[in-house]
Amino acid sequence: MITGQYVNIQPTVASVGDRIFAQIIDWVVMLAYIVLVVWLVTSLDIGNEWYIITFLALVPLFYTLLFEIFNQGQSLGKMAMKMQVVKLDGTMPTLGSYLMRWLLYLIDGPATSFMGLLAMILSRNNQRLGDMAAGTVVIKKEKYKKIQVSLDEYDYLMQNYRPRYPQAADLSLEQVEIITRAIGIKDIRQMAELSRKVRQKLGVERKEKDDAAFLQRIVRDYQYYALEEI
Repeated sequence: MITGQYVNIQPTVASVGDRIFAQIIDWVVMLAYIVLVVWLVTSLDIGNEWYIITFLALVPLFYTLLFEIFNQGQSLGKMAMKMQVVKLDGTMPTLGSYLMRWLLYLIDGPATSFMGLLAMILSRNNQRLGDMAAGTVVIKKEKYKKIQVSLDEYDYLMQNYRPRYPQAADLSLEQVEIITRAIGIKDIRQMAELSRKVRQKLGVERKEKDDAAFLQRIVRDYQYYALEEI
């Protein structure tokens, strides 16, 4: 959580109903994929069983894991329901966290009478067993940037403030936290390296006199665009 002059983001945990609908959408996607593969195999008269095993079994098996790893914690079902997997502190999960969630779906899923559903109903943050083990939670993405700011923060951003870097709105909470910590530490070399990475990620050129001023501007521009969402 960021305090003081920084944005405080409070994610909203996805409801059990939302998670069920997202899972149903994922099952429909996988079923449609299986039907398509079977149709192609039948139509093309493919006799190689290894092709069939690979495309019919392995792809659906790793569907959720791969989508969450490469799509910022979102399967197609979660995207449709505007949900995202994050760590309990709001940061992006690690590869190990995604793996843990995926492995424990064997216990959470239909094969064991939906133990995960029971766990979500009984847990505080609607976590299935895989979430508990991985330290993750599923949130409503559209509410992820809802913020609370002090009157001082609101004043300095609203007094004819003009953002310079619209790309700052694309930063995540974790990235903004890293920037604010670097500003507080005031390590010149660390800020220079972070400034370079931020410029590279956002595709912008520094217009401020030094790296510290640039990073501070990025944070304020982020706040400005976050406030627009209220």
